Amino acid sequence: EVQLVESGGGLVQPGGSLRLSCAASGFTFSDYGMSWVRQAPGKRLEWVAGIRRVGSGGNYADSVKGRFTITRDNANNALYLQMTSLKPEDTAAYHCARPSRRSGLYPPRSIDDYDYWGQGTQVTVSS
Repeated sequence: EVQLVESGGGLVQPGGSLRLSCAASGFTFSDYGMSWVRQAPGKRLEWVAGIRRVGSGGNYADSVKGRFTITRDNANNALYLQMTSLKPEDTAAYHCARPSRRSGLYPPRSIDDYDYWGQGTQVTVSS
C-alpha cells in the first residue's frame, strides 16, 4: 500500500521559513519523480515543485521560484520542501504527491497526472 505522510507544517510569520518532510512507503521511491502540491482554502490543488527520481535540482511554479527548494533522500524514502521568505499567499495544506507514471524526467505539473498524495500538513503564514 502506497503511503505518503507529511510533517513540518505550522504557523509562521511573513518572511519566515519552514521545512516540510514527506515519508514514503509501499513503493520503490527511487523509481518516481516526486512533487509537492498545495491547496489553499476554497481553491484547487496547485502544483508547487517537482524533483527527478535521482539527482539534485528541482522544477518550480513561478509563484515559489527562488524561495522554495525541493530535495529528496532516496536512501531514507524521504522528500523535503524548504520554504523561505514565506508570504501570506503561501498559506495552504501541502501534500507530497506521486505521479502515476515512472519517469526519469521531471514530474508533471498537471494535478491530473498524480495518483497518490498524502493527507497534507498545514502551513499558515500570518502575523
